[in-house]
This record gives sequence, structure tokens and C-alpha cells, in this order.
Amino acid sequence: MSHIITTTDDLKKIYGERSPRADKKVLQKLDKHCRAFIAKCPFLSMATSSPKLGADCSPKGDAPGFVKVLSDTQLAIPDRPGNNRIDSLLNLLDNPQVGLLFMIPGVKETLRINGVVQISVEPDLLKDLSVDGKEPRCALVVTVHEAYIHCAKSIMRSEIWNPAKIVDRKALPSMGQILADHVAGGLDADEYDATMEGRYQKSLY
Repeated sequence: MSHIITTTDDLKKIYGERSPRADKKVLQKLDKHCRAFIAKCPFLSMATSSPKLGADCSPKGDAPGFVKVLSDTQLAIPDRPGNNRIDSLLNLLDNPQVGLLFMIPGVKETLRINGVVQISVEPDLLKDLSVDGKEPRCALVVTVHEAYIHCAKSIMRSEIWNPAKIVDRKALPSMGQILADHVAGGLDADEYDATMEGRYQKSLY
């Protein structure tokens, strides 16, 4: 493949210098605006990477406020039940650096936080992050290095919050059909789909 960018100078020829405002808006702690955004946020994407396992981006979601601000420079993310692949956690053991993207339905701006993570099983913290008496197996305690609000352009272009753009789930194969193809046999797609919602509800926490 030709015309590949390989140097910083090549990039700067295309993009030029960033504006001073882009640098000034980056905080090293959580101010009142970051705290308010986190308190109303039900969903985030968490990016991790390690030399051994590569890159990973994992969704995290729960009721607004599920991410707890512990101080001006720390927050805690509960690790709710999933499929036990623990790709992100394994990455974090090798490389504690993390990138977080917080999203609020209907809000065009996003909040970006970069920092480092410690995986905690501190009993009082897990209890504080519990839902209906069910504690997460661990909590990701993020020490904030950078925090800033990201502009609305990507959300505006995607129209992700536009109700008229909602895709009918039936436009794609069912989860059972997809998994049956991906695991190459041994899965009854119809049975999986028939019992999927019940399994989800029993294992959310």
C-alpha cells in the first residue's frame, strides 16, 4: 500500500499545528464540569493495550453515576459480569495506561479521560459499587492524567442520538445466528435466541 504516513512531519504537513485552546482545555484533575458529566453518564468505552496482547476497547455501562469519583484525581469503575475474557484486565496488568470515552444519551459532547489504572478488590470500595447487594468482582481505580471535553462533530456527523436513525434490530442477523457462525458449529441459534434475554437479566450483576 502506497502513500502511508510514517512520520510526525508527514502528519503536520496535513494537519498543521493544533490551536492553543486545544492544549489549554486539558485538565490534570476533575473539575465540577467533569464531575457533572460523569454523574449523568451511563456508558463509556475503555481502551487498553499491552505489548503481549495488543489493543482492546471494552464497553462499560450501568445506571448514571455508576462511575464513582473518589477525589479530584481518582475515579472507580465497577467491573460488572461479562464473558470472563478479561482482555482489558489482562492488558492493564501489563500496561496500566487507559483511555476512557464517556457518553451521555442526547448530549453531543463527550468526556475523555486518560490515566493509569490499579485493579482493586478493596472490600469497602466493592461494597460501595454494589447493586442490589451484588458487588463487582473488582474495581478499576483510575488516576487521572488528562481530562477534557471533546467537541460534538463526530456525534453530529453520526446522528447517533437522532431517533429517526435508530436501526431495527431485525436488519441484522440475531445474536444466536451470529454466534453459531462464529463458533463454527455446536450452537443451536434458535435456542440461544429464545433463552438469551433471560440469561442476560439473571447475569447483569
